[in-house]
Amino acid sequence: MENSPADGMPLPQRYGAIITIALGIMMSVLDGAIANVALPTLSQELQASPASTIWVVNAYQMAIMVSLLSFSFLGDMVGYRRIYRYGLALFSLTSLMCALSPTLEWLIAARILQGFSAAAVMSVNTALIRLIYPRAQLGRGLAINALIVAVSAAAGPTVAAAILSVATWHWLFLINLPIGVVGLILALRWLPANTEKQRQRFDLPSALMNALTFGLLIGALSGFAQGQPPLLVAGECIALLIIGTLFVRRQLRLEVPLLPVDLLRIPIFSLSMATSICSFTAQMLALVALPFWMQGVLGRSEVETGLLLTPWPIATMLVAPVAGRLIEHVHAGPLGALGLLLFTTGLVALALLTDTPGDMDIIWRMALCGVGFALFQSPNNHTLISSAPRNRSGGASGMLGTARLTGQSIGAALVALMFNLFNDSGTQSALWLAAAFACIAAIISSLRLSQPHSRA
Repeated sequence: MENSPADGMPLPQRYGAIITIALGIMMSVLDGAIANVALPTLSQELQASPASTIWVVNAYQMAIMVSLLSFSFLGDMVGYRRIYRYGLALFSLTSLMCALSPTLEWLIAARILQGFSAAAVMSVNTALIRLIYPRAQLGRGLAINALIVAVSAAAGPTVAAAILSVATWHWLFLINLPIGVVGLILALRWLPANTEKQRQRFDLPSALMNALTFGLLIGALSGFAQGQPPLLVAGECIALLIIGTLFVRRQLRLEVPLLPVDLLRIPIFSLSMATSICSFTAQMLALVALPFWMQGVLGRSEVETGLLLTPWPIATMLVAPVAGRLIEHVHAGPLGALGLLLFTTGLVALALLTDTPGDMDIIWRMALCGVGFALFQSPNNHTLISSAPRNRSGGASGMLGTARLTGQSIGAALVALMFNLFNDSGTQSALWLAAAFACIAAIISSLRLSQPHSRA
């Protein structure tokens, strides 16, 4: 399968390719959340403080953020298939390293390497989907991808709790080995190659400035949320402003930039990016704040909380394929705006809940959020990817992942801010803020009505 298919892959080869993508993205997203539940256990068994143990999670997320765009650029240069295969192989190897880590320091180092390998997988997965599916059916492939991302992110704590109930923390990482091996075998057999590659040298200074810019962004957000000394946070913000400005100015001078400012000049692409960041900020605000309210105010157990959160990913799972088919016939602007309005309505309904709601009062609101988010995400991803030139699919794929991670990072930081500012009403404040972000996203999405329907 050395040549890129002219318009998607034929059946049944397409099934093997999309299963490969699903396995890789499932592992990389799941591992972003799966370690959270194990932090108390890791702190005890590795004899480390709870504060230092948090770096098991932070190191992984930061490694992804600082390297995602670099890997997507390399994908445009050397081929998406090659980057994906190497990323999948390294992810399996670093998962074994995590499981065998004797100390917290070794585990954090392994998680950094695991984050880099996850970034390689995430950076080109949607670019590969563009090769796997025919132009007319691209929305279906992106809907599957959106479904896997949403369900994996939501299922992380539940999967972790299930593994820890029957095994040690090491199995949180060992479970990746058989999945990774199967995914790699399928990747070697089924993934298509892209013949349209960028003839551009990799710009190392850009990669370093990219890493510093996103590293400082995450550091400043986390520091602000965790109440670090104001002078330290201010210093990080000043450094972010200086390095970020130099980074963007360098990208504007490059014919094919690492940060795809050329793609941001495409109106529908930049509008879709802004919509994505706002919507994922809203999602993270809700999903991080709600468990505190369910357990702290309603007195629900961890298992009950998990079950009450489940209608969200289930609704997303059911609606995402429908949205993927609708985008083949309906403009993404109104479809995304409709989804985000439903999402906003669900968030407002959650914010208006009393302190003594019944289970069904929570369930239908969570499901409405899931339906709205699914109606938005698949069309938005389709528009973002298909509005870029085919030889810039890697850059578009990297920006899609960057938008998601940036929004999630902002949302998590804002939850901490809401709890610091409003104490007992922190969850309701976070939900109202989430509804505001979702409403802004709906307005931005509707602006795409003036843009032509993108072609894959």
